[in-house]
Amino acid sequence: MTLRALIFALAAVMSLSGVSQAVESPAPMFWDVKERLPKPDLSAVPRIRFLTTTDFPPFNYLDREERLSGFHIDLVRAICDELGVSEKCEIQAVPWEQIGDALQRGRGEAIIAGVAITQEAREQYAFSRSYLQFPARFMMPKTSAKTEPIYAKIAGERIGVIADSGHEKMLRAYFPDVKVVTYSRQEWMYADLKAGKIAGAFGDGMRFAFWLAGSDASGCCRFAGGPYLAPEYLGYGLAIAANADNAALASAFDYALQQISLKGRFAELYLRYFPVSFY
Repeated sequence: MTLRALIFALAAVMSLSGVSQAVESPAPMFWDVKERLPKPDLSAVPRIRFLTTTDFPPFNYLDREERLSGFHIDLVRAICDELGVSEKCEIQAVPWEQIGDALQRGRGEAIIAGVAITQEAREQYAFSRSYLQFPARFMMPKTSAKTEPIYAKIAGERIGVIADSGHEKMLRAYFPDVKVVTYSRQEWMYADLKAGKIAGAFGDGMRFAFWLAGSDASGCCRFAGGPYLAPEYLGYGLAIAANADNAALASAFDYALQQISLKGRFAELYLRYFPVSFY
């Protein structure tokens, strides 16, 4: 095992804000419990309108009664409650292609809809800290699932991954001794995993979690090793975006998100929408 791979394997288990609970806890913790963020004073803020979409389940979607629902909706309510501004908060659905322009035109104060955190985006938005990241995971048959340290145990094994994805690049970079088997469709990879044609699959933990919880998996498999966080391949996860000139509001969201996490409310929401934790 190379030093780089060893460091990566260890960091994956201990990456959640320095708290080594990735295996023991089903919900992630991204906040340093010792950090003290200042409580914001939003008394002068007339309203906080959150813009989101209806096409990103389970984060934001319309339920059977056409009501705006989802993890993001409940998270906004928890944030506003923590900040003591529930009466000032609104949540509005906007088509994705219009959401950035709507914020710029003053139709809202914040976006909670999965805006990618890139250098270019930082010129347009002031982001809160990430409240959820999407780790890569290995998924293997229950009878042959490996445990950490997994690096040497999968050398020479056939591991499936979606072609031309960040996960393929990550797999090749950090686990160079596996035999990479690429797929153009997720369901083909799942079928080969169930049939024993590959030793495991590597990819998005959240997507894998939904498959593992569904009937198609037939209880065949489980997560193995990880979780693995690598922003250079997988991005920086989800954050709330405010206008670039409104960094104070983004900082207020940081305070609320930290408090929600420390008090266990974030874990409750996470497990409500993701009963099979991808961590």
